[in-house]
Amino acid sequence: MAKKENLIIGVDIGSHAVKVCQLQKAGNAYRLLSVGSAAIAPGAVEDGVLQDPEEVARAINELFKNLKIKTKRVGISISGYSVIVKKINLEVMSDEDLAHYIAEEAEQYIPFDIDDVYLDFQVLKAGRDDNDRCEVMLVAAKKEVIDDYLDLLNEQKLLPVLVDVDGFALENIWENTSGNRDNVALVDIGASKMNINIIADGASVLARDVVVGSEQLTDQIANTLEIEFEEAEQLKLGQIPPGEYQEELEEVFTQICTQWVLEIKKAIDLYLSNNPDKPLTSLILSGGGSKVRGLQQYIADETGLKVVIFNPFANMKLNEKKIDREYLEAIAPEMAIAAGLAIRQAEF
Repeated sequence: MAKKENLIIGVDIGSHAVKVCQLQKAGNAYRLLSVGSAAIAPGAVEDGVLQDPEEVARAINELFKNLKIKTKRVGISISGYSVIVKKINLEVMSDEDLAHYIAEEAEQYIPFDIDDVYLDFQVLKAGRDDNDRCEVMLVAAKKEVIDDYLDLLNEQKLLPVLVDVDGFALENIWENTSGNRDNVALVDIGASKMNINIIADGASVLARDVVVGSEQLTDQIANTLEIEFEEAEQLKLGQIPPGEYQEELEEVFTQICTQWVLEIKKAIDLYLSNNPDKPLTSLILSGGGSKVRGLQQYIADETGLKVVIFNPFANMKLNEKKIDREYLEAIAPEMAIAAGLAIRQAEF
């Protein structure tokens, strides 16, 4: 069994909360050691960009202290306008030539100045011979945005060893814990953004971020019904009965959730137009937005796909004296990205 220090701590910094996850390798599976979430003030993180480092640092410190986490190696992920993920089709070339080509020619594929971004790439499908082509996933992230996060973590005496993309962290935890190799759409609905990552033949073939999220629904409920944000949040999740608000609530749900479903269907339609012989078997829903009352069935009705709420911890071992199973099931869908970071190995 690997020592727990061999895996990094997953730190998912969202616009509504910071989520932390610590795992340990247990044979071919994982053991959940620590998991938690701490809310941050509105506006502390906007569209994936750090606006109030002190507020985010407070949440991270609170989580590490309460969960008694000693490991310093951490991983984060990013999304939003500051990161571009693009699949490109190139001639077959050696790894060295490909790295050189990306460094020299990447600017034609991304809308940022090449000097202002960090670049990375991964070959998705290698060509079989010199006459064939290869598919490459290109990722470009704004240095300014990444550096702000790295500075924040370093100031907390943490050691950032990984910066991932939300959609890819989600893909990693799904593939590593589900044992499912079907073609699926992974959809994570956070407070202010939705990540869509379509997996076919074991690889990401379409990844996109959409600036919509569950906070948008809460705000609309609060404004329409002229109630406090907290009550609107409880109505959204079905924690209190709608009562006299039933009709107005249905209108708000239809209006906002229809936008979400349109974005999901747009991505699925684009995928199917390019891969007509590789239909999707299901849609895997995660994030805090997955808990919106009635959303799972609504997406299933509109897409015709089986919709599964993703629990990344479903097949993991845990100490039930330390982690309450009921609490875990309640927060599991919103912990998917943090868990996807936490399965990564630390580099020593």
